[in-house]
Formats: sequence, structure tokens, C-alpha cells
Amino acid sequence: MKSILLTAVATVSLTGCVGNSITQTQQAPEPRKRVDVQRFYTGIWHEIARRPMTITDGCVAGATEYGPDRAGGIQVLDSCRMGNPRGELKTVGGPGTILDPGVNAKLRVDYKLYGFVPVQREYWILDRADDYSWFISADPTLRDLYIFTRDPEISPTQRKRLVARAAALGYDVNRLEFPEQTRR
Repeated sequence: MKSILLTAVATVSLTGCVGNSITQTQQAPEPRKRVDVQRFYTGIWHEIARRPMTITDGCVAGATEYGPDRAGGIQVLDSCRMGNPRGELKTVGGPGTILDPGVNAKLRVDYKLYGFVPVQREYWILDRADDYSWFISADPTLRDLYIFTRDPEISPTQRKRLVARAAALGYDVNRLEFPEQTRR
């Protein structure tokens, strides 16, 4: 188990370095809408789609939970289940810092893998529903892309609309994967 965890840390670290050197001149589109901190950064969001990454191989039922931290900031906890929605739970978390106060659509998360390995990731909320039922997020280099919803079960029509919206933002959606989600 320890070797798997060390491999995952190395993969995350190397993925960040390699990805940044390849796509440094490309930049994600600027976020389209202001984000209400209280509405958005509270509760659980379910991962409907993502670009493949080694660290998420075998992960299904992905989710991100936001909540307040002790210092008045944002605490982030990412989770998934291995193999199937009832599989072993994997989590990683850390404090989040809003990078664009007032707009609140750019978040840097300072993860601590295994409680001590620092990894920073930046996420931009490129678009969201007016009712905060879904959002499309990416890193600023066009490397990663995520689609999240509040409801883990969405219709094929809604999924198609969200994928089309991501494509309209300039992403290659042909590489998206749609991990199984927990059924209610």
C-alpha cells in the first residue's frame, strides 16, 4: 500500500511539472461568472466527468466537499471509491485559497498527501449554473477538466449539454471519462 501511495505522489508531482512545461503558453478561458462563496464552497459536489489522470485510475464515485476551515477560509476534501461505488474510500484534502477575491472563481488548494507531502493545484470555475446545480472546472493550463453536479445522477441529456458547454469553452472533450457515481 505504501508503494502505491508513493507512486501516486510522484505521479501527481510529475504530472504537474510535465503538464506545465508542455502547455505553458496555453491558458484556460477566464471564468465567466462570479461565484457566491457561501453557495458554492459548501457541501458536496459529484464528479460527473474528468480528463484521465494516472492518480484517478480506478477511481469512481468521485466527489469534492467544501466547507469552512478554522481560519475562516475554505477546506477541501476530494474523495473517490476504488473500483466501484462501494469500494475502498480514498481521500485527500487541504485548505483552499481564493485567488480572485470578489469573483471567487479561482481556487488554489494546498493538499497534504499522506499528511505531509505538499501538492498545490489550482482550479478555475469556468462556468456554472445560475442555480448552482453544476459547474465546469479546469486548471489554468488547459490540462485538466472536470464537470461536477450537486446530484450524482443526471440525465443523458444534461450530461450531453454539459459536455457541449465544455467543448464550447475550448476543451477537447473526446478524452473525457465518465466514472460511475453512487446511486441514491
